[in-house]
Amino acid sequence: MTPQNAALMAEYNRWMNDRMYEAAGKLDGAELSADKGAFFGSILGTLNHIVVADLIWLRRFAQQPASSQTLNALSAFPRPASLREILAADLTSLRALRQRLDELIVQWAGELTPELLSSHLSYTSTAGVASRRNFGALVQHFFNHQTHHRGQASTLLFQSGVDMGVTDLVAIIPSSDA
Repeated sequence: MTPQNAALMAEYNRWMNDRMYEAAGKLDGAELSADKGAFFGSILGTLNHIVVADLIWLRRFAQQPASSQTLNALSAFPRPASLREILAADLTSLRALRQRLDELIVQWAGELTPELLSSHLSYTSTAGVASRRNFGALVQHFFNHQTHHRGQASTLLFQSGVDMGVTDLVAIIPSSDA
């Protein structure tokens, strides 16, 4: 993971979340909350999980001594205790939280340095397992996790009759044509 890759992934994350929530907004609350048999049950449950996991990982990243002061803003965000916690029971509230979080992620990713990304982070998982891993690889996992669950949510949306269209990262990679 490089600082440039992290910044690109943060922009992709924000772009996809905007599109995901716009697509989800085409459905009523009952459809969004309906158990679809997905790992986190419903579309809303899946979208909640992505926010929860982002908050958990960002708080871990904030523990890195060389981490950006930008992550101090996490004090204004919920502190989930479980990966299945529902932070917002409706799409409007969750979308507002998601947008605030995405702005924080974009700012934080833009401040990452090669030195920080090559360092290591010690943390404890939600299951209580202590780990020490490469910070850059964990940042890569952070963005990959978002993409993985947005893929699940886009499938659930499609099954509910809403097509998000293009979801590929290549759609926002700037052209190198000279």
